[in-house]
Amino acid sequence: MVQEYRKYQNGRGVPARLALFVVRALRREWHAMVVAPLRQLARRGLSGLVLAFVAAFGVILFHAIAQHPRGETAVRALGGVQGDLPLWLALLRTPVSLYVPALDLPVWAGITQLFLAFALAELTLGRGRTLFISYATTLAGTLTVRVMLAIGPGRWGLGLPPEIGHVLDTGPSAAVVGLFTYLSVVRRAPVVFFLTGGSMVAESVVRPNLAGREHLIAVATAVVLALVHERAWRRLPRPVRRTRPGAAPTPPVPVAVAYPEPMRTGGRTGDR
Repeated sequence: MVQEYRKYQNGRGVPARLALFVVRALRREWHAMVVAPLRQLARRGLSGLVLAFVAAFGVILFHAIAQHPRGETAVRALGGVQGDLPLWLALLRTPVSLYVPALDLPVWAGITQLFLAFALAELTLGRGRTLFISYATTLAGTLTVRVMLAIGPGRWGLGLPPEIGHVLDTGPSAAVVGLFTYLSVVRRAPVVFFLTGGSMVAESVVRPNLAGREHLIAVATAVVLALVHERAWRRLPRPVRRTRPGAAPTPPVPVAVAYPEPMRTGGRTGDR
């Protein structure tokens, strides 16, 4: 009877422990991905959102220009990257392509995702690393597509037909995917990671197109960069704690001093 009761208690405790683990994981992820950036925003103000505002306004500007026929031609000439372009021209246009939205997708939904990705990344990683991750993931997709075009169709499912070389790349969406993936790895946020990576895999399965492949490449590149960063950070020596400017100085630690014993001239102490 006692054994059956213990089995019942253990069986009843497993779902409760699992639910408690999920709640704690979600709470840690919420603090890492939302609460910590909001604290940085409160400390830094709007200066912590410079990249987010620049990216959003850049997409809005290029979208407005592309609504006119001549404007669309100018936008393609400035930031349109295709697989059949010369390599030097593709590399020259890649930074501008971060602000060129896809014409067949709703721009306002893309702007919201873009602003959120750059805002969280800038507040968490800083401007330099945010720019590097966004550019690296976009450039990885652009260069890998050229390799797939060079392989050609029918090669282990990796190659692409030549007509894909006339299709524009994903634009800022690859940078958005890369930033979310990088943040989810370095901040240990599995829910965000599976939402980002899982949605990209589902997109590639449901709609196997060029954008889906570039998104998967962006996810893989962001994961590699995040793991390399984590490995390098663990090898760095831990800094010595220093007193902050304006803080009260740390009191010195008392050191025991050994005083010499009184010299004895003979006999017991106190003899004259």
